[in-house]
Amino acid sequence: EMYSRKTNPQPVLKPQDLLIVLKLCVWPKDRKVTYDLLAGKLGMTKSEVQAGVRRAVASRLLRMVDGRPVPLLEAVREFVESGAPYAFPAMRGEVSRGVPTSVGAAPLKGAFNVGNEPPPVWPSADGTARGPSISPIYPSVPHAAVHDSKLYELLALFDALRDGRARERQVARKLLGERLTG
Repeated sequence: EMYSRKTNPQPVLKPQDLLIVLKLCVWPKDRKVTYDLLAGKLGMTKSEVQAGVRRAVASRLLRMVDGRPVPLLEAVREFVESGAPYAFPAMRGEVSRGVPTSVGAAPLKGAFNVGNEPPPVWPSADGTARGPSISPIYPSVPHAAVHDSKLYELLALFDALRDGRARERQVARKLLGERLTG
C-alpha cells in the first residue's frame, strides 16, 4: 500500500470540467460570471462548479484573473481537438428521443450526406428528434445546450470529434478551431 489514492495529488479532469470550460469560452466578456450563475446555466451545484474550475485551473485550461475563471483558449482548443475525444470517448446507445448532436446539429447539420440515417442525439425527454443516442459528457448537457446556441455548437462539434467519421472530424476540428481562438 505504498501508493494510495490519498497520497496521489494528481488532479484528474472530469467530463463536467470540460463542460464548465466550454461554457466559459462562450460567456459574454462584458457579463459578470459567478459560480452560482455558472451552476444555474449548467444544471450543476455550486460546489461541482467550484471543484471543476479548480481542476481546470490545475490542468491549465483556465486561469484566475481578478477572481474570475478565464479560459486559456489555445490550451482549450488543443485539448478539445487532440486529448478530450480520448479522455471522454463517445458512448453509443439505443435509438431514442433526444436533442440532435454531432452532424445532426448546427453548424454541421446538412454539411454531410448522411442518407436516411437519423442524426445522433443526446437522450432527453425534451428532445425533438429520434436517433442513435450518444451519452453527453455530463447529464445536464442537453438542457444547457438548448439554452445557449454557442455552447450547443461547441458541444455538437466536440461530439463529431468523439464519434464522427474522418471527414466529419476534420470539418469539426476546423470549426472548433475557429470558435476557440481569441
